Amino acid sequence: MGKGAPAALDPLEPKHVAEAVAHLDLAHTVITSVNRDDLPDGGAAHWAETIRQVRAMNPECKIEVLIPDFNGDEDALNTVLDAEPDVLNHNTETIARLYRRVRPDAVYQQSLTLLERAATRRDRESRGMLTKSGIMVGLGETFDEVVQLMHDLRVVSCDIMTIGQYLQPHARRLPVERYVTPEEFAEWRRIGMTLGFSHVESSPLTRSSYHAREQAVSKDEG
Repeated sequence: MGKGAPAALDPLEPKHVAEAVAHLDLAHTVITSVNRDDLPDGGAAHWAETIRQVRAMNPECKIEVLIPDFNGDEDALNTVLDAEPDVLNHNTETIARLYRRVRPDAVYQQSLTLLERAATRRDRESRGMLTKSGIMVGLGETFDEVVQLMHDLRVVSCDIMTIGQYLQPHARRLPVERYVTPEEFAEWRRIGMTLGFSHVESSPLTRSSYHAREQAVSKDEG
């Protein structure tokens, strides 16, 4: 896919997403998008309208959003939170040391701050919303660095974590440094649960939306 100026937002997209969720009769939907840093609010209002229309047409469906960091804009985050998603997911993607190589346009602490702001507002307003984050491993991180990331996520009250194996999508992307063993994935899950996550999905095939419905069990039910 070539690069260039992004197209204007489609004002009918929220309605079309809602219609797709209804057509598929989904009990849990995960909504994501490309980054829209070209927009003043990073597309936050479009996100919010999509959540509202999906909920209006599918009142029983749980709504999970996988959002960008909005360049640290708290107002943009609050615009999304105003629409009351059931799960607020923002992936940290990798451990802190590898950000410059893996996520050169992102800031590790900025991602943690977003999750902390979402959890703080959730708790202040006594909502049932869950916060979630995920990483891909096999990029050069150590076992203990992943455990440190788990600690960092729990400090900001992140509820759900996903850990999966990175696979090189094409030759110009970062190479796989190693293939993590199933035993290591299982141990990360065990450690994460002892740290207080409500759910840790950790396996080679795990991705952000993998078993998303099963992950999104409320703390009271878990």
